[in-house]
Amino acid sequence: MSAKPSEEPSSEGGWYGDGFEKMDRFGNAAARFDDSEDGRQLRDEPSEDGQLFSHAESDRQPLPVVMETASTAMELLYWRDLKQTGLVFGGVLLLLFSLTQFSVVSVVAYLALAALSATISFRVYKSVLQAVQKTDEGHPFKSYLEMEISLSHDQMQRYAENTQHYINSTLKELRRLFLVQDLVDSLKFAVLMWLLTYVGALFNGLTLLIMAVVSMFSMPVVYEKYQAQIDQYLGLIRTQVNSVVGKIQEKIPGAKRKAE
Repeated sequence: MSAKPSEEPSSEGGWYGDGFEKMDRFGNAAARFDDSEDGRQLRDEPSEDGQLFSHAESDRQPLPVVMETASTAMELLYWRDLKQTGLVFGGVLLLLFSLTQFSVVSVVAYLALAALSATISFRVYKSVLQAVQKTDEGHPFKSYLEMEISLSHDQMQRYAENTQHYINSTLKELRRLFLVQDLVDSLKFAVLMWLLTYVGALFNGLTLLIMAVVSMFSMPVVYEKYQAQIDQYLGLIRTQVNSVVGKIQEKIPGAKRKAE
C-alpha cells in the first residue's frame, strides 16, 4: 500500500510530494531513489505511462536562455539605460511608421542605402584624413571586421531547443482550446477571438503593433511608479470578472470545472 500523500507541500516544494507518491506505487522505486546519487537514477526509471522522468527536465533546458533574454528585455522596458532604451524605442517606432508609408521592400532598401552612405562616407573621410596627415591607422572598421559574430554549435542548439519548446507549448495549448478539453477555457478563447474581430475592424495590424510597442515601453514604468493603486483596481476588476464567470459556469451544463 502506498503512503498517503501529505495535504501540505513539503519544504522542498510540491514536486517531491507528488514524486514520492508515484514512487511508492511502484514498490522498489523509493529504494532506487535512496540508493542513487543525487537522485539522478530516478530519471532513468520509466513512469506508469512508459515515459521517462527526464522529459520534464528536458523541457526545462531552454530556461537559461529564456531567463537571459527576459532579463535583457526587462532592462529595456524599465528604461534602466536611457540611452540604450531610447535608441531601441526610437528605432522600432521609426521602422513601424516607415512601414505605414512604404512597402517592406522599400523600407529595407532605404535602410540599407542609409547605412551604406554612412559607412562609405566615413571610410572615405578617414582615408582622406590619413593621406593628408600621412598616418597609417588602417581600416576605420578594422575592430568590427575582426569581431567574431558567428554563432557556435552550442548556441544554435540552445536557441533551437528554446524555439522548439515554445512551438510545442503553443501547439498543445491550441489543440486543448480548439478540441474543447476544458469548456470554460474554450469559451473564454472564443470570446477573445470575437472581441478581436471588432479590434481588427477598427485598426490594421501595423497600428496595433505601434500601440503595442508604445504600451510595452510605457506601461511597465507607470506600473512601477503607481503599483499600489493599479493593483487595487485590478483586484476589483478581477473579482467582478470571476463573479461573472462563476455565474456563467453555474448556468451552462458541463461548464463547471471538476474538483481536483
